[in-house]
Amino acid sequence: MNTSTDLAGNRESGLLRGFSLEITGKDVDDLWAASAKIPPGTRVNITFLANEDASMRVRAAEVIKDLGFRPVPHISARRLRSRGELDTYLAALARIGAVEDVVVIGGDPAEPAGPFPDALAVISSGALVEHGVRHVDIAGYPEGHPKIEDEVLWQAVKDKSVALREQGLGYSVATQFVFDAAAPITWLERLRKQGIDAPVRIGVPGPAGARRLLRYAKRFGVSSSATVVQKYGFSLTGLLGTAGPTRFVADLEAAIDPASHGAVLLHFYTFGGVRATADWIQTAQPN
Repeated sequence: MNTSTDLAGNRESGLLRGFSLEITGKDVDDLWAASAKIPPGTRVNITFLANEDASMRVRAAEVIKDLGFRPVPHISARRLRSRGELDTYLAALARIGAVEDVVVIGGDPAEPAGPFPDALAVISSGALVEHGVRHVDIAGYPEGHPKIEDEVLWQAVKDKSVALREQGLGYSVATQFVFDAAAPITWLERLRKQGIDAPVRIGVPGPAGARRLLRYAKRFGVSSSATVVQKYGFSLTGLLGTAGPTRFVADLEAAIDPASHGAVLLHFYTFGGVRATADWIQTAQPN
């Protein structure tokens, strides 16, 4: 396979089938504009940003549902000020029929704003089941986390998996975006050896300007060394250009073995470029 130019193998196995997208509350207009190019029922995650309030997230979920997609709102544990705030948010999502699928993450703040120090605390509270959640995405970090030791991250995945199973909730592991396809493959192998067989959604940076991709990489603690970004498909001497995930997805396709790696799907971080991401997927998607 010529991993830098084609997705022939991808078309054969359908790695792109069942992909999901991530947007912010501000991206709903772009999602609407791109909706004809996105398959009905596609999962669309809604981030939990500090500069967007709950009403904006709920409105985004409503638009996503009206467009025929599946809203998957984020819940950021350390941004929640109280159990009441969590209940109010989940109840608002339930009223519009958008509470069955959520993502539960720890969140960025160094100190929790309320009683939830991490995602496990939200899961263990019982609030998700009480409000009708049926499936939860939890976070995975193929390249680690700049502020959390690897063994702590692995223990957290195991603890959350146990807690979700005990509550009868389905779950998937959705990873942070990466630039080097080798990292999620190695991470997947370890995940399966830990006995976690849940589906995994590998985070993929959608097509965007190289400067923007590097800016997001720095913000989220993702590796962006010269070697890695060159593997991804753009040169540090041409940072005004646009980089897309063609090489990355093809490299993943070549390395993934469903027999050992289990169910693997792609999750696209759109970085405000919903239409560009939808265009790329439509071109690359299996017929």
